[in-house]
Amino acid sequence: MEKNKSETGFSSDAKKEPRRVVFVTKKTSAKVVGDPGPQLMTYPHLLIREAIAFQVLVIAMVLVALFWDAPLEQLANPLLTPNPAKAPWYFLGLQELLHFFPPFVAGILIPTLVVIALVVIPYFNVNIEGEPIWARRPSQNLSIVLVTVFILLAFLAVFHAWTIFVPTAVVAALLLFSYTVRHGREGWLNALAT
Repeated sequence: MEKNKSETGFSSDAKKEPRRVVFVTKKTSAKVVGDPGPQLMTYPHLLIREAIAFQVLVIAMVLVALFWDAPLEQLANPLLTPNPAKAPWYFLGLQELLHFFPPFVAGILIPTLVVIALVVIPYFNVNIEGEPIWARRPSQNLSIVLVTVFILLAFLAVFHAWTIFVPTAVVAALLLFSYTVRHGREGWLNALAT
């Protein structure tokens, strides 16, 4: 059977052959076949939670603004330029780049490369199966974690930065404890082993 102009030669299985651009023809359907899994309505489940989170954030910001003053400087004087002169907040990144790189690199090359990288991101291979990163090679992942922890501890020992490490370790231990409570005593060990 010959294909006409509106048919494509691609398979319709997106897990085997991922496509970034799909042409929906007259004889193919854009409907996804399969069980979508458990679903919830956006309203009220998501929107009410977002509204509560928004209100909590606004209340926290108001309380911070009421109890702690912003570090303001003296009134603006048009005859006296501060040294160093700072760009508006939306150009501060470029201004900081100019401290470290020549103007061509900081003003043209790096922003162009960032835009190109953002355009190219969708064309990289993605995790279509939705498999967690830790589930692929648990022994390799465990060795990466141990080497990273060893390097971090060596860095902290050399520069006497224990005041930074202790609060971070406490927060990590609390997170690990909460995960263990939720998933059982060996929950996180089983997650690493599978």
